[in-house]
Amino acid sequence: MIKETTRFAPSPSGYLHLGHAYSARFSAEHGQRFLLRIEDIDQGRCRPEFVDAIYDDLDWLGLSWEIPVRIQSQHMDDYQKAIDKLNNQGLLYPCFCTRKDIQAEVARSAHAPHGPDGLLYPGTCRNLTQSQREDLLADGKAFALRLDMAKACQYAGPLHWVDHAHGKQQATPEIFGDIVLARKDTPTSYHISVTVDDDLQDISLVTRGEDLFHASHIHRLLQALLGLNVPQYHHHALLHGKDGKRFAKRDKSLTIRSLRNKDYSPQQVWDMLEDFR
Repeated sequence: MIKETTRFAPSPSGYLHLGHAYSARFSAEHGQRFLLRIEDIDQGRCRPEFVDAIYDDLDWLGLSWEIPVRIQSQHMDDYQKAIDKLNNQGLLYPCFCTRKDIQAEVARSAHAPHGPDGLLYPGTCRNLTQSQREDLLADGKAFALRLDMAKACQYAGPLHWVDHAHGKQQATPEIFGDIVLARKDTPTSYHISVTVDDDLQDISLVTRGEDLFHASHIHRLLQALLGLNVPQYHHHALLHGKDGKRFAKRDKSLTIRSLRNKDYSPQQVWDMLEDFR
């Protein structure tokens, strides 16, 4: 039997809810080694008290994990190395467009392609000359670093990944267009940090919700571009409440913390999850 290494990687921007509890147990049950990772690169939304609450709630639920816990904000150098490598490969370009600029450009276009995350970036800054880019950078204009998707896909060639729930998948990252991988004020992104971390932590099976299924296309491409190990995946179904809506941090009455305050036991929480599935 293969000894899988799995992880649960919440963002400390709120208290854990029932969906988190399900995902954490799903990951723990599918791995011989179970790791906890704190994905706190969004310093504007993440708060230390929620980090402490994650440890406390998971422990109360009876889950255990290996120490030390990887906290993303403490490893920005690792993500910068990945960004530098992609930049040296000529696969990134600075984008100076604001959201308003992009909307205006799309409005002028007769064709506005969409991807899983909505409208695709029209590629305005991809065609800037080097001189134009240098002038904008010298002026201190805010920018994001975008991946030249067409060039990256050509560089990587055909790619596949394996999902335990859906089988072998052909990677089609081009459906996302030129994605943002870093910003001037936040020198990494979810896609970069999670891909780098999964490699550094030797994650062999990524278990996460179906809402992140399409992100695996991007992660498979980054693995190829950066020369990283390729884990297998298992995207589990999302849990929904009786109103048909999936659990979210806004549902404060269904946070683990709220249920604990109402004197629920850990077993009662697990029983609730069985009712919602």
